[in-house]
Amino acid sequence: MPHTAGVAPSSSVDLFTDAALRDPYPLHDALRATGSVVRLDTYGVWAVTRHRAVESVLRDPTTYRSENGVALTEMANTQILAGTVLASDGEKHAQLRRVLSAQLAPRAIRHLVGTVTDRAQRLVDAALADGGQFDAAELARQMVSDTVMAQMGLEEEAREPLLAGAAPTFDTFGPDNARFQRALPIASQMVEFLHQTITRQSVVPESWMGAIFQAVDDGRLDESDAIPLTSAYTAASMDTTILGITEAIAQLARHPHQWNLLRRNPTRAATPAFHEALRLEAPIQGFGRRAARPTELDGVRIERGEQVWLLYGSAGRDEEFWGPEADAFNILRLRPERHLAFGAGPHLCAGIPLAELQARAVLRALAARCTRLTICREPVRVLNNVLHGWGQLPVAVELGPRGPSVSMNAAEHACERGTAS
Repeated sequence: MPHTAGVAPSSSVDLFTDAALRDPYPLHDALRATGSVVRLDTYGVWAVTRHRAVESVLRDPTTYRSENGVALTEMANTQILAGTVLASDGEKHAQLRRVLSAQLAPRAIRHLVGTVTDRAQRLVDAALADGGQFDAAELARQMVSDTVMAQMGLEEEAREPLLAGAAPTFDTFGPDNARFQRALPIASQMVEFLHQTITRQSVVPESWMGAIFQAVDDGRLDESDAIPLTSAYTAASMDTTILGITEAIAQLARHPHQWNLLRRNPTRAATPAFHEALRLEAPIQGFGRRAARPTELDGVRIERGEQVWLLYGSAGRDEEFWGPEADAFNILRLRPERHLAFGAGPHLCAGIPLAELQARAVLRALAARCTRLTICREPVRVLNNVLHGWGQLPVAVELGPRGPSVSMNAAEHACERGTAS
């Protein structure tokens, strides 16, 4: 029911059923109609549904803390997320972020432009070699995992365990349901795998992992910080980008006119297309925060220690912010990068420049070869407590004459939004 003055709005909606995870947006619509802040009776948390309210929480880390607040269970907050950059606050978060951002800032990934562009071209050529069908999810998975594994400085044998453990780790951020129970041992194994695999001796010194150990040796990090910080690369930097690139291809396949717009100007249109896909189908649907003090959010009283669940997926379709066509995919939308799929405030994703670089490279490589994209068989949805996207996306293409390759200059991936995680 709509919010009545003096009465905190509540709902019996369950956002974590299979049906809700496949298509959460009707539930999001109902929650936004109920209020900007709605008590989820099933889980005892406050769902924050609208763009401006979600953003205000993200930009107020003093009131809304990440430590012991990101996940919906104490076990995940204390065992899986403890010590990570995602679940830290204040000076500790800043300390971890300085090391992380040094490797992911635009100036740091400038040298990857040529490598990533060439990798995308090779992968697209291989995907199209059989004459016109490929799995867009697999293409994105190869693109991102190849890039991230090379930069992490780990042996090739580490790829599959890390890929296998990333999605279950996100599953543990949700409620204690069947998916959580299935994922918990896998996520725990991944944490153990990181401790066993990532050592000073096993990583390339001139790599992301090598930089973390150098920070420890220089006194900028404690030894205990090293392995938890690697999770920002091994989990957060892969699945979300994979799902985002796959979704961009899915939307462009469903909207031929939008694909034609991109093909006419891939240099300028590829990045907006990626952000518009992230806005419409946020790869991370929700994260938590915990109130450090009594507060009020859009007229709703929130007590100290209570948890808010930030609905990024709902915020991306908030008509109040995005207008009456919030449910439409439009690569010409004014500033789609204002979406919150990458977060905001101190925890704004540090990997935005790298994600943009990879997405641009893939979309431009496809635009140079394909006059049309079509989803040719039923895609397979990822069912995850937090992640949202396609696990399989079969795409058929119509091939045209090979267009000119589009190189990316170093200035293109400068991120105007800044970086943070």
